[in-house]
Amino acid sequence: MQMGGERMRLEAMAVKIPHVDGHPNRVSFEGVLTVVNAASDKAPAGARGHRVLLTREAAHQALPSLLGMAVDYRPGWDGHDARRKIGLLTEANLAGNKLVVRGYLYARDFPEVARAIQAQAPEALGMSYELADARVEDMRAEIWKLTRVTFTGAAILLRDKAAYRATSFRMAS
Repeated sequence: MQMGGERMRLEAMAVKIPHVDGHPNRVSFEGVLTVVNAASDKAPAGARGHRVLLTREAAHQALPSLLGMAVDYRPGWDGHDARRKIGLLTEANLAGNKLVVRGYLYARDFPEVARAIQAQAPEALGMSYELADARVEDMRAEIWKLTRVTFTGAAILLRDKAAYRATSFRMAS
């Protein structure tokens, strides 16, 4: 794909869930989960104070592990809480250096969360990934280069609390 003189590479995976007009519990969302081949702005939880760099190859190989995983949040929008699952990831795409995800929030089951998301400024929310089985190229390096990962979920949080400030989250109107 050619955009403004630059080549863009797009890779995608999705779980096909039938559309149901007006479904009261399925509200679509889209977000940038992370940036690949770029060091995080700050150390994510679990990285022992190290910033991380998720390689494009590791992200590409792990795309299937994102599908069907849950989206969670923490009151205060400041981190992860795997026991507060409020949605489902159904699509994951590598678009340039961004890992874009789509899915559904369970808006009827969690109306207070849906209202809180809608009350946020559009640019306020971001996302963060959850991992298992991460391989780090050199544990002594200042920035940990992740060469293999398995995604276990994602969190919605304030963008300034995310390890990558270039993430985003928006719920469909």
